[in-house]
Amino acid sequence: MGALDHLSNMFDCSSGHSKLKKRKQLQTVEIKIKIDCEGCERKVRRSVEGMKGVTSVEVNPKQSKLTVVGYVNPEKVVSRVAYRTGKKAELWPYVPYDVVEHPYAPGVYDKKAPAGYVRNVDDPHVSQLARASSTEVRYTTAFSDENPSACVVM
Repeated sequence: MGALDHLSNMFDCSSGHSKLKKRKQLQTVEIKIKIDCEGCERKVRRSVEGMKGVTSVEVNPKQSKLTVVGYVNPEKVVSRVAYRTGKKAELWPYVPYDVVEHPYAPGVYDKKAPAGYVRNVDDPHVSQLARASSTEVRYTTAFSDENPSACVVM
């Protein structure tokens, strides 16, 4: 907080005790929702178009994905879509597989994910499953080109 902000708060003549409103940030909210036909697509689009703060809506039925851009709260968008459409809606749980360290780990890989995406998991148990054990590391480094004392047979 700067000096001018501090002084303006000290000498505030507005009535009552007003709290400063936080401005909402421009956000991109991605939602996973099942879209079967054009009617479902229209219903999903109309459920959020009239919402305050929404600047653009994009529906991708092939990926079952709704993208909303605007000054909105993500939880409110998800609840509104679920209420207005009667469908199960959740925040987009997938990330590109390039971002994840081990995209084929048991907790990360998802058959239902669109092509090129895996489930976004920050669970420490999944990362433990994806890490190699010490015996695996020993065997892989034994035949590695970077290891100077590696097996010469390879």
